[in-house]
Amino acid sequence: MALSSASAAAPIESFSKAKKSLMKSVYFDNRVTLYCSAVFDSKKNITLPIGYQSSKYKKRAKRVEWEHVVPAENFGRTFSEWRDGHPNCVTKKGKTFKGRNCASKINKEYRFMQSDLYNLYPAIGAVNALRSNYNFTMLAGEKSDFGSCKMKISKRKAEPPKSARGRIARTYIYMEKTYPRYTMSKSQRMLMTVWDQQYPVNLWECVRGKRIEKIQGNVNAVLAARC
Repeated sequence: MALSSASAAAPIESFSKAKKSLMKSVYFDNRVTLYCSAVFDSKKNITLPIGYQSSKYKKRAKRVEWEHVVPAENFGRTFSEWRDGHPNCVTKKGKTFKGRNCASKINKEYRFMQSDLYNLYPAIGAVNALRSNYNFTMLAGEKSDFGSCKMKISKRKAEPPKSARGRIARTYIYMEKTYPRYTMSKSQRMLMTVWDQQYPVNLWECVRGKRIEKIQGNVNAVLAARC
Protein backbone atom coordinates (compact mmCIF):
# COMPACT_ATOMS: atom_id res chain seq x y z
CA MET A 1 0.00 0.00 0.00
CA ALA A 2 1.05 3.62 -0.42
CA LEU A 3 2.62 5.38 2.52
CA SER A 4 -0.06 6.82 4.76
CA SER A 5 1.91 9.65 6.30
CA ALA A 6 3.05 12.63 4.25
CA SER A 7 5.77 13.24 6.84
CA ALA A 8 7.42 10.00 5.70
CA ALA A 9 7.63 11.23 2.11
CA ALA A 10 11.00 12.12 0.64
CA PRO A 11 12.64 12.31 -2.78
CA ILE A 12 14.23 9.04 -3.85
CA GLU A 13 17.91 8.97 -4.84
CA SER A 14 18.13 5.31 -5.78
CA PHE A 15 16.76 4.16 -9.13
CA SER A 16 16.50 0.63 -7.72
CA LYS A 17 14.46 1.90 -4.77
CA ALA A 18 12.26 3.92 -7.13
CA LYS A 19 11.36 0.81 -9.12
CA LYS A 20 10.59 -1.16 -5.98
CA SER A 21 8.38 1.65 -4.67
CA LEU A 22 6.39 1.72 -7.89
CA MET A 23 5.83 -2.03 -7.82
CA LYS A 24 4.85 -2.16 -4.16
CA SER A 25 3.10 1.13 -3.46
CA VAL A 26 1.77 2.52 -6.76
CA TYR A 27 0.94 -0.28 -9.21
CA PHE A 28 -0.08 -2.96 -6.70
CA ASP A 29 -3.69 -2.97 -7.94
CA ASN A 30 -3.26 -1.75 -11.53
CA ARG A 31 -0.40 -3.69 -13.08
CA VAL A 32 -0.77 -2.61 -16.70
CA THR A 33 1.98 -1.29 -18.97
CA LEU A 34 1.91 2.19 -20.50
CA TYR A 35 2.33 1.53 -24.21
CA CYS A 36 0.73 -1.85 -24.82
CA SER A 37 -1.68 -2.30 -21.87
CA ALA A 38 0.03 -5.60 -21.04
CA VAL A 39 -0.71 -7.12 -17.63
CA PHE A 40 2.18 -8.02 -15.33
CA ASP A 41 2.36 -9.72 -11.94
CA SER A 42 4.15 -9.03 -8.66
CA LYS A 43 7.19 -10.96 -9.94
CA LYS A 44 7.47 -8.75 -13.04
CA ASN A 45 6.21 -11.43 -15.44
CA ILE A 46 4.36 -10.05 -18.46
CA THR A 47 1.25 -11.51 -20.07
CA LEU A 48 1.62 -10.31 -23.64
CA PRO A 49 -1.53 -8.98 -25.34
CA ILE A 50 -3.10 -11.10 -28.07
CA GLY A 51 -1.48 -10.15 -31.35
CA TYR A 52 1.66 -8.65 -29.82
CA GLN A 53 4.70 -9.19 -32.04
CA SER A 54 8.38 -8.32 -31.85
CA SER A 55 11.35 -9.93 -33.57
CA LYS A 56 13.90 -8.41 -31.17
CA TYR A 57 14.59 -8.64 -27.43
CA LYS A 58 12.34 -11.68 -27.05
CA LYS A 59 13.58 -12.44 -23.54
CA ARG A 60 12.92 -8.86 -22.44
CA ALA A 61 9.39 -9.13 -23.83
CA LYS A 62 8.58 -11.51 -20.99
CA ARG A 63 9.42 -9.03 -18.24
CA VAL A 64 8.21 -5.62 -17.16
CA GLU A 65 10.77 -2.82 -17.05
CA TRP A 66 10.50 0.77 -15.80
CA GLU A 67 10.66 3.24 -18.65
CA HIS A 68 11.85 6.84 -18.35
CA VAL A 69 9.17 8.55 -20.44
CA VAL A 70 11.47 11.57 -20.66
CA PRO A 71 14.65 9.61 -21.48
CA ALA A 72 17.40 9.85 -18.88
CA GLU A 73 19.80 10.99 -21.58
CA ASN A 74 17.61 13.98 -22.40
CA PHE A 75 18.28 15.50 -18.99
CA GLY A 76 21.42 13.52 -18.18
CA ARG A 77 23.53 15.20 -20.82
CA THR A 78 22.95 18.55 -19.09
CA PHE A 79 25.25 17.26 -16.33
CA SER A 80 29.01 17.65 -16.81
CA GLU A 81 29.57 14.23 -15.23
CA TRP A 82 27.47 12.65 -17.99
CA ARG A 83 29.21 14.56 -20.79
CA ASP A 84 32.79 14.72 -19.55
CA GLY A 85 33.15 12.33 -16.63
CA HIS A 86 34.62 13.16 -13.22
CA PRO A 87 37.96 12.47 -11.46
CA ASN A 88 36.14 10.01 -9.19
CA CYS A 89 34.59 8.09 -12.07
CA VAL A 90 37.30 5.46 -12.40
CA THR A 91 36.90 1.68 -12.35
CA LYS A 92 38.94 -0.61 -10.12
CA LYS A 93 41.11 -1.29 -13.15
CA GLY A 94 41.83 2.41 -13.55
CA LYS A 95 39.59 3.02 -16.56
CA THR A 96 37.67 6.29 -16.59
CA PHE A 97 33.97 6.38 -17.44
CA LYS A 98 31.23 8.94 -17.98
CA GLY A 99 27.56 8.92 -18.96
CA ARG A 100 24.73 7.66 -16.77
CA ASN A 101 26.92 5.70 -14.37
CA CYS A 102 29.20 8.64 -13.62
CA ALA A 103 26.34 11.13 -13.23
CA SER A 104 24.56 8.69 -10.91
CA LYS A 105 27.68 8.16 -8.82
CA ILE A 106 28.63 11.82 -8.40
CA ASN A 107 25.60 14.09 -8.71
CA LYS A 108 22.69 14.01 -6.26
CA GLU A 109 20.48 16.19 -8.47
CA TYR A 110 20.88 13.69 -11.29
CA ARG A 111 19.97 10.83 -8.96
CA PHE A 112 16.76 12.63 -7.96
CA MET A 113 15.82 13.24 -11.60
CA GLN A 114 16.62 9.67 -12.62
CA SER A 115 14.49 8.31 -9.78
CA ASP A 116 11.53 10.70 -10.11
CA LEU A 117 8.52 8.39 -9.90
CA TYR A 118 6.32 10.65 -11.99
CA ASN A 119 8.60 9.98 -14.98
CA LEU A 120 8.73 6.19 -14.59
CA TYR A 121 6.14 3.88 -16.17
CA PRO A 122 5.92 0.11 -16.62
CA ALA A 123 6.66 -1.14 -20.12
CA ILE A 124 7.23 -4.44 -21.85
CA GLY A 125 10.99 -4.84 -21.74
CA ALA A 126 11.32 -5.22 -25.51
CA VAL A 127 9.32 -2.04 -26.11
CA ASN A 128 11.46 -0.17 -23.60
CA ALA A 129 14.61 -1.41 -25.35
CA LEU A 130 13.46 -0.48 -28.85
CA ARG A 131 12.07 2.91 -27.85
CA SER A 132 15.57 3.65 -26.47
CA ASN A 133 16.04 7.41 -25.91
CA TYR A 134 14.03 8.45 -28.97
CA ASN A 135 11.79 11.49 -28.81
CA PHE A 136 8.10 11.23 -29.58
CA THR A 137 6.51 12.46 -32.78
CA MET A 138 3.76 11.50 -35.23
CA LEU A 139 4.88 8.88 -37.75
CA ALA A 140 2.32 9.14 -40.52
CA GLY A 141 2.17 6.12 -42.78
CA GLU A 142 4.29 3.92 -40.53
CA LYS A 143 2.95 0.59 -39.25
CA SER A 144 3.11 -0.66 -35.68
CA ASP A 145 6.37 -2.34 -34.74
CA PHE A 146 4.61 -4.56 -32.21
CA GLY A 147 1.60 -6.07 -33.94
CA SER A 148 -1.57 -5.33 -31.99
CA CYS A 149 0.30 -2.86 -29.77
CA LYS A 150 0.15 0.39 -31.73
CA MET A 151 3.65 1.59 -30.87
CA LYS A 152 5.63 2.85 -33.86
CA ILE A 153 9.40 3.35 -34.01
CA SER A 154 11.20 4.70 -37.05
CA LYS A 155 14.28 6.81 -37.84
CA ARG A 156 15.13 7.29 -34.16
CA LYS A 157 11.64 8.59 -33.37
CA ALA A 158 8.64 6.97 -31.67
CA GLU A 159 4.87 7.38 -31.88
CA PRO A 160 2.97 5.96 -28.90
CA PRO A 161 -0.58 4.59 -28.95
CA LYS A 162 -3.37 7.09 -28.34
CA SER A 163 -4.03 5.58 -24.91
CA ALA A 164 -0.56 6.65 -23.71
CA ARG A 165 -0.27 10.09 -25.28
CA GLY A 166 -1.96 12.16 -22.57
CA ARG A 167 0.11 10.60 -19.79
CA ILE A 168 3.27 11.05 -21.81
CA ALA A 169 2.49 14.70 -22.52
CA ARG A 170 1.78 15.58 -18.91
CA THR A 171 4.97 13.80 -17.83
CA TYR A 172 7.07 15.86 -20.24
CA ILE A 173 5.37 19.07 -19.08
CA TYR A 174 5.90 18.10 -15.42
CA MET A 175 9.61 17.38 -15.93
CA GLU A 176 10.19 20.70 -17.66
CA LYS A 177 8.32 22.64 -14.96
CA THR A 178 10.03 20.78 -12.11
CA TYR A 179 13.63 20.74 -13.27
CA PRO A 180 14.95 24.03 -14.75
CA ARG A 181 17.91 22.28 -16.38
CA TYR A 182 15.57 20.23 -18.60
CA THR A 183 14.03 22.03 -21.56
CA MET A 184 11.98 20.59 -24.38
CA SER A 185 12.53 21.64 -27.97
CA LYS A 186 9.90 23.98 -29.38
CA SER A 187 8.42 21.24 -31.57
CA GLN A 188 8.31 18.74 -28.70
CA ARG A 189 6.59 21.25 -26.42
CA MET A 190 3.99 22.00 -29.10
CA LEU A 191 3.26 18.30 -29.55
CA MET A 192 2.96 17.69 -25.81
CA THR A 193 0.64 20.67 -25.43
CA VAL A 194 -1.63 19.26 -28.14
CA TRP A 195 -1.61 15.76 -26.65
CA ASP A 196 -2.33 17.13 -23.18
CA GLN A 197 -5.45 18.80 -24.57
CA GLN A 198 -6.54 15.97 -26.85
CA TYR A 199 -6.19 13.18 -24.29
CA PRO A 200 -7.42 14.32 -20.85
CA VAL A 201 -6.60 12.62 -17.55
CA ASN A 202 -8.52 9.58 -16.36
CA LEU A 203 -9.11 8.34 -12.83
CA TRP A 204 -6.09 6.03 -12.77
CA GLU A 205 -3.69 8.78 -13.80
CA CYS A 206 -4.93 10.91 -10.91
CA VAL A 207 -4.77 8.03 -8.41
CA ARG A 208 -1.25 7.21 -9.55
CA GLY A 209 -0.22 10.84 -9.06
CA LYS A 210 -1.62 10.97 -5.53
CA ARG A 211 0.18 7.77 -4.56
CA ILE A 212 3.47 9.09 -5.88
CA GLU A 213 2.94 12.38 -4.05
CA LYS A 214 2.66 10.50 -0.74
CA ILE A 215 5.89 8.63 -1.42
CA GLN A 216 7.98 11.34 -3.04
CA GLY A 217 6.68 14.37 -1.17
CA ASN A 218 6.20 16.83 -4.07
CA VAL A 219 2.94 17.78 -5.72
CA ASN A 220 2.75 17.28 -9.47
CA ALA A 221 1.24 20.67 -10.30
CA VAL A 222 0.39 19.57 -13.85
CA LEU A 223 -1.78 16.71 -12.60
CA ALA A 224 -3.16 18.75 -9.71
CA ALA A 225 -4.51 21.30 -12.19
CA ARG A 226 -6.16 18.64 -14.36
CA CYS A 227 -7.42 16.13 -11.80
